[in-house]
Amino acid sequence: MKQDFLKYQAQTSPHPLVLEVSHAKGSYIYDTKGNAHLDFVAGVSACSLGHCHPKVVTAIQEQTETYMHVMVYGEYVQQPAVAYTKLLASLLPDSLETTYMVNSGTEAVEGAIKLARRATGRSQLLAARHAYHGNTMGSLSLMGYEERKSAFRPLLPDVGFIEFNNEDDLKKITRKTAGVILETIQGGAGFIEPKNGYLKKVRQRCNETGTLLILDEIQPGFGRTGKLFAFEHYDCVPDILVIGKGMASGLPVGAFTASQKLMATLQDSPKLGHITTFGGNPVIAAACLATLKEITETQLISQTLIKEALVRKLLQHRLIKEIRGKGLMLALILENAEIANHLVLTCAKKGLILFWLLFEPKAVRISPPLTISTDEIESGCGIILEVLEGYKQ
Repeated sequence: MKQDFLKYQAQTSPHPLVLEVSHAKGSYIYDTKGNAHLDFVAGVSACSLGHCHPKVVTAIQEQTETYMHVMVYGEYVQQPAVAYTKLLASLLPDSLETTYMVNSGTEAVEGAIKLARRATGRSQLLAARHAYHGNTMGSLSLMGYEERKSAFRPLLPDVGFIEFNNEDDLKKITRKTAGVILETIQGGAGFIEPKNGYLKKVRQRCNETGTLLILDEIQPGFGRTGKLFAFEHYDCVPDILVIGKGMASGLPVGAFTASQKLMATLQDSPKLGHITTFGGNPVIAAACLATLKEITETQLISQTLIKEALVRKLLQHRLIKEIRGKGLMLALILENAEIANHLVLTCAKKGLILFWLLFEPKAVRISPPLTISTDEIESGCGIILEVLEGYKQ
């Protein structure tokens, strides 16, 4: 199977990890040799409730037996998507009331920037340096790493950049700016949090210039930081909220949410301002609904901060220079990239799944399922410490 994978399935890097998966359950992925691998990554923050959570599986099974795809997005009334978007609206600020469901986080970003341009009549978009919002052409245009973009130019025009947490750069937001898009917590750059009321100051500047603020919560959303959405930590409500990853506990999905008035601008002039065949798919919407209910009707969100404290307490080692992030969106910052690579690859051999961050070579991701147990955290952290202690410089 490994050889067929390498021959017939397109690759994204020269050296994939090639773990041959048999099945997954809870906090573990099992390979075809019967070995259990403790998952400290959760599909890069996607499997909020772990693998094959019974309530999500039941919701999917029941929906597949009722109906699956019936019509392109926005034409038929389908109970799972209606129930999901209604529940989501009840948990968000009043201005974030209408949700457009799509197929992935990057498509949600595409929809959000189209909405910002359509609603304001302006063209300029501002993103943060070292940002990551996806890899489709519009999202790629917002990426703050030229070496990742140069091979695909020309990209979207009239895109500029500001430095995250740099208040002096806020003057770049003007009455020509349609939208400012920021990750609430920068992901690929190293899980960098906003400081000194930065997001509130961005919000104020956007208000002054009539610019729409788009917050990308694709990674930190759905309880991962100890709030349902990370913007709740920073007293800043966006005009457009972009979500994805952990929405459906492992199924492909994304969405963007705004006011009903703002979202209505995609309905006319032109009609079909944003369309998708499979957005709001009833099976995926059922998984979203089951996931959101489980996250918000249990103690998972509050437990996330307790679990963060445990990780920080356990992972004290001379080679760990810093632990960034919040909740179960954490990054170990090692002395150098060599140690980070050694940690990820050696832990993989010992049955612990870790992963890198896109743009910070010294970082190692820790983003386990929200359902991970205390014993599992202690076990995984023990493996990390054992590997670091055995590292020969």
